Amino acid sequence: MSARRALGVAGRLIGFDVRLYVLQILLWLPVHVLPLGGGLVLRQLFDQISGHSPATLRQSLWLCAAFAGVELVRGIVLLFAWSYGSCWWDAAATLLRANVLGSVLTARGPVAARLPRSPGESLARLRDDVAELVELADESVPLAGGVLFGGAALAVMVSIDPVVTVTLVVPMLAIGVLSRLMGRVVRRRHQRARELGAGVTAFVGELFGGVLVLKTAGAERAALDRLRALNARRRDAAVRSRLATDLLEAATGTTVELGVGVVLLLAAGAMRRGEFTVGDLALFTSYVGWLTALPRTVGSVLYRLPRADVSAGRLTALLAPHQGTSDLTRVHPAPLAPAEGAPASPAPRLPPPAEPSRRGEGAAGPTALEVLEARGLSVRHPGGRGLHDVDLTLRRGTFTVVTGAVGAGKTTLVRALLGLLPLDAGTITWNGRPVTDPGAFLVPGRAAYASQIPRLFSETLRENLLLGLPADDADLARALELAAFEDDLAAMPDGLETVVGPRGVRLSGGQVQRATAARALVRAPDLLVVDDVSSALDVGTENLLWERVARHGPATLLVVSSRRAALERADQVVVLDRGRVAGRGPLGELLGTCPEMRRIWNAEPIEERGTT
Repeated sequence: MSARRALGVAGRLIGFDVRLYVLQILLWLPVHVLPLGGGLVLRQLFDQISGHSPATLRQSLWLCAAFAGVELVRGIVLLFAWSYGSCWWDAAATLLRANVLGSVLTARGPVAARLPRSPGESLARLRDDVAELVELADESVPLAGGVLFGGAALAVMVSIDPVVTVTLVVPMLAIGVLSRLMGRVVRRRHQRARELGAGVTAFVGELFGGVLVLKTAGAERAALDRLRALNARRRDAAVRSRLATDLLEAATGTTVELGVGVVLLLAAGAMRRGEFTVGDLALFTSYVGWLTALPRTVGSVLYRLPRADVSAGRLTALLAPHQGTSDLTRVHPAPLAPAEGAPASPAPRLPPPAEPSRRGEGAAGPTALEVLEARGLSVRHPGGRGLHDVDLTLRRGTFTVVTGAVGAGKTTLVRALLGLLPLDAGTITWNGRPVTDPGAFLVPGRAAYASQIPRLFSETLRENLLLGLPADDADLARALELAAFEDDLAAMPDGLETVVGPRGVRLSGGQVQRATAARALVRAPDLLVVDDVSSALDVGTENLLWERVARHGPATLLVVSSRRAALERADQVVVLDRGRVAGRGPLGELLGTCPEMRRIWNAEPIEERGTT
């Protein structure tokens, strides 16, 4: 049964902190059990009022006070139970979200293949699918209370009238059969509604991120029409999903109410024969309302199961390939600890300004880079594009530039080397030792990466550069100087406390690129990998950036660029053409032997003149 996956997650959520869950049970059980006493009090009270048993007015008043006291105590306990229940709910939801985020951020292997198409869809999973699983686990509390009350209440009622009592059991069996039959329909429609809802969330996120593009293209109306179309499809799917759920709930409720009607009819006949007292009817009536909660709760659990199973699958899809559903609820001492094999990240100390050509000197510890080698790297993209049998050697103290036309595979190469894309073939070694998981090994401390598409958060410049790294202002100042950003910083009234806006919209394109470079440089890596971070820079700033990084930056540089400022400083140039190595060696040699290198070199002055 596919629902076993959802039941497994719910069971582990219940057990992730047994003390919290037991305390919640102890608070909720009195809410369900106390009505047993209330029903017994009502039976005695109505038997006295109807004259079935002798009593004084004083005794009747005491019974009324006892009934009011039972309800008062239940109300107080209910208040505390609700307050504490929200704490357990939040703790369980946090566990699921922390494990998913921990896997995305630190688990072995590339993450790109398991992420949804947009951040909005990821957000929808962390919000809606987490809530679905926690709600299923939370249903165990009223289910336990309902079973306890139902067992005790049925025992009392059987002792009064077995026939009437058995009548109440029939609706419960009918509800179970009905829920089983409709479970597949509920699961299919709920999954469709979830997928379309995530699509709407993703599109709304893209709208906010692309406001300027839409306005400059005059595409506001088209964007709104697209949103309406997506939302209409989501609405239709949500209505169908809700209709299936409501039909199951309505069938559950109707079946229960029919059972109650039959009970009342049977009780009326027994009362005429003198076999059923007014007090018995009062007890049955008070218990029936609570007994109906049990089949309703069972029905709720049964229709939640297929929905929760969909949610468990969607969350598991975000985990790494070697992880499974059980990892959603795994309790870690430090949920977002560095991945296995990653070096420690103490506060960095960048080298001070020094004499030229110090790259490659110094002892950086037993794992310091001496040579990084990649052999036979292959990455297959749809349509036959990608990377094909590429070799690369990076020795300590060298400046290597990877160049090529658009779509040649430059970014694919560096991302595959860093473990950000899955390899279809090839090996990577660090100082001759195999690197089985480059995504966990080539991380800050050993390597830092400034990507082709810079990403800044709507926080201060300081927070965007550090991202939690324990560095001081001196480290930041040194990194910003290497990135040729110090003059820009001086022109900002708030300095490092400047809020850069969503994706850095308050900075120019060149400032965003250099801030991204500074973020990598402040981590003081052995190997700095830079993917086309100078495309938005003017020639003067670009020359200054590469001069500083080459002279005083990290020991080893791997740069993706087709710009002359980088190519002229390279010790080694690797030319890619349609995913294959077309040439390798010093720039002067390649200009004489590699036609693709000559084409790139001759086209570069035109590109530079168009740069602002």
